[in-house]
Amino acid sequence: MELRKEILEFCKSLNLDLVGFIKCREFEELRDFYNNRKELLLENEFEEKDIDKRIKPNMYMKEGKTIISIAFPYATNESFFDNGFSVYTKGMDYHRVVHNYLEKICKFIEEHGGEAKAFVDSNSLPERYIASLAGIGFVGKNNMIITKKYGSYVFLGEIITDLEIYEDDKTTFNESREYKECGECSNCLKECPTKSINNFRRNPNICISYLTQKKDLNDKEINLLNGRIFGCDSCQMKCPYNENVEYTKLNEFKVNEFMKKDEEDFIINLNNLAFKETYKNTSCGWRGKNTLIRNAIIRKKKYKRQEIKDVKTESPYIKGYMDRLL
Repeated sequence: MELRKEILEFCKSLNLDLVGFIKCREFEELRDFYNNRKELLLENEFEEKDIDKRIKPNMYMKEGKTIISIAFPYATNESFFDNGFSVYTKGMDYHRVVHNYLEKICKFIEEHGGEAKAFVDSNSLPERYIASLAGIGFVGKNNMIITKKYGSYVFLGEIITDLEIYEDDKTTFNESREYKECGECSNCLKECPTKSINNFRRNPNICISYLTQKKDLNDKEINLLNGRIFGCDSCQMKCPYNENVEYTKLNEFKVNEFMKKDEEDFIINLNNLAFKETYKNTSCGWRGKNTLIRNAIIRKKKYKRQEIKDVKTESPYIKGYMDRLL
């Protein structure tokens, strides 16, 4: 396993110290789980509907023999400042950051005679399950991957390679659903504003993080935002494993200057140029500026109890929400 050691050393040189290897195989043990979620209408619009694409990694690389799971810590000592944005959004867009690191590792593997393909967080693979199998961490009751060193403040990325450098799985599907590491703790269930993770069965369609990204909100959902502009950290903030986490050494996740502000008017008055220079470069930029503006107006009116009648906008979309809030 000399190559495995070399890959680990190379990753360490990139400040990546949570890396695991498993066999590239079909995760048939997940089929009933996904079918059950589909029957209970627990899928949301962002999920891959074809279960085969979620449990058969060889559909993405036919000759794949090993999956490498890598955790990318993102929390900093400044990122916990509450301005309505989730901790994960405050640095550079993690899709680009993680992809760049994975490409470097793929190139390293290719230089050692293998083929490699990178997959960034939010792909169709069951990445949290893969990470638990690879020993990166465990799946908590909030359905997030939790690591001993960085808590749940990590992004995940995967590499499939045709080289045989895998190890035995560190856990099983049934074991991962027993939540042994969580013990009797149920902080995340109590803290979840909408009970999205009630009874350990996460319903992403009522998750506050999802609602902040949803295009159309009803009146109940508007009230549920409770000051959030993008994302939700309620379950993470009360998790005991997040109390004494180590901070990231990845400079790309340092908090942007504009993310150090708690100023809704800055967001409400965003034009296309200002958006392009700021939030578009973060992981909340993909949803467009109007979603952020809408949520900032809701935060100002509902959470801070400040007037919004002087807000100027030419957007029919924003005007519609203004009329509902006034």
